[in-house]
Amino acid sequence: MLLTKFSYLCTKKMRIATVILDFDGTLGDSRRIIVDTLRETLRQHNLPVSTEEQCAATIGLPLKDAFVMLANVDEDIAMKCVNTYRSIFDVNNVTGAVKPFANVVDTIKQMYAAGLTLTIASSRGRDSLPHLVQSIGIGQYISYIVSAEDVVNAKPHPEPVLRTLEHLDAKPQETLVVGDMAFDIEMGRRANTFTCGVSYGNGSVNELEEAGANWVIDDFAQLLNIVF
Repeated sequence: MLLTKFSYLCTKKMRIATVILDFDGTLGDSRRIIVDTLRETLRQHNLPVSTEEQCAATIGLPLKDAFVMLANVDEDIAMKCVNTYRSIFDVNNVTGAVKPFANVVDTIKQMYAAGLTLTIASSRGRDSLPHLVQSIGIGQYISYIVSAEDVVNAKPHPEPVLRTLEHLDAKPQETLVVGDMAFDIEMGRRANTFTCGVSYGNGSVNELEEAGANWVIDDFAQLLNIVF
């Protein structure tokens, strides 16, 4: 486990009852399909094609924001790109295109069996998120899902977490937010929850540390050492 300089905030006395998980880059390894779809969308709209690294840096943002960032376009053009992206993604998203990261399914099962409430907060759209959650084999363990359309304010705003806490009547001091990007960590911190970054996704350890993660782990199974 990689413990950050913020880990001193976390003590043995804490109790985690609810875990709020990001999807892309945390549970599902979707980088390849997302990057390829972003780049093909830019090509079809005759926009400059961003590099893989530039595209990967937008994973987890709402699609409209991603295209504004990548192509420096206005919101109208960005929404046209979003529609194209979704059409291309539907074609590319064949069964097995997005796989769970190592130890995700087994760890989810263990946390569920221990009585933890497991949820997902993602900027991915409702048109694909529930299907992907099912396709990687964890759908039956997830109690609540917040997708892009369910909030007014996306990450790093705390609304996805606050909405989840309200729906479950859960306490922030008993909640852990897990994600691979700095805005996942910021979202959790702004909602006064504990936060854990994963280093195997699309963000770097330094970015997660600078965002204030209580922990950074390099294997999803290491969550068990935090929640138990």
